[in-house]
Amino acid sequence: MGGAEEVMEEDENQWPPWLKPLLREKFFKQCSLHADSHKSECNMYCLDCMDGALCSLCLNHHKSHHAIQIRRSSYHDVIRVSEIQKVLDITGVQTYIINSARVVFLNERPQPRPGKGVTNTCEVCDRSLLDSFRFCSLGCKIAGTSELFKKKPKRSSMTTSDESQSATSSNSNSKKNARKLHQQQQLKKEEGNVDQSFTPSTPPPTSLNYKPTHRRKGIPHRAPFGGSIIQY
Repeated sequence: MGGAEEVMEEDENQWPPWLKPLLREKFFKQCSLHADSHKSECNMYCLDCMDGALCSLCLNHHKSHHAIQIRRSSYHDVIRVSEIQKVLDITGVQTYIINSARVVFLNERPQPRPGKGVTNTCEVCDRSLLDSFRFCSLGCKIAGTSELFKKKPKRSSMTTSDESQSATSSNSNSKKNARKLHQQQQLKKEEGNVDQSFTPSTPPPTSLNYKPTHRRKGIPHRAPFGGSIIQY
């Protein structure tokens, strides 16, 4: 037990005391002290006081302190390399250029699976990286360099490609089976509709059911008496 405690203490001592509180802090919330101001967004942090996120008006009480500004990219917190590298070694952490400024992310951003052809990923969260980096964020560097961290075996790009192709093939087969079942159900439905709507037509007249039409006789006409000749 003592060995584990010593390792944890060594992990704590290799980082500045403000780093982990900084990574746990929630930024871009409204300042409770200056809620009426349009500058009440909390995006500053004092490395000396470590008393939470600050707004620009709160900095009036930290003029002689070392404060840094947190920015946001795609709902993730970032900090400029020019600011953080003065107080922290960021070797091994991938940097990004956002709005013409080079930044690093504060915390991890996991990916479901690396993209095709990816040869290097973050040692902690498996996010795709350039070959010259080990971590995608400051938080991942803290976790990945700890003596207590167990490194995950990296999946090869071929394994990832095989898994992707297998998933694609499975989805394709499922769609084909569903489409075939739908076609069969539609065919049965159409056949049922034909049987219900079908009615036999009137059969043509035949010699068995044909009855000749009899014309009604007219009034008979009698011939005049041949022997009766009337003279005047």
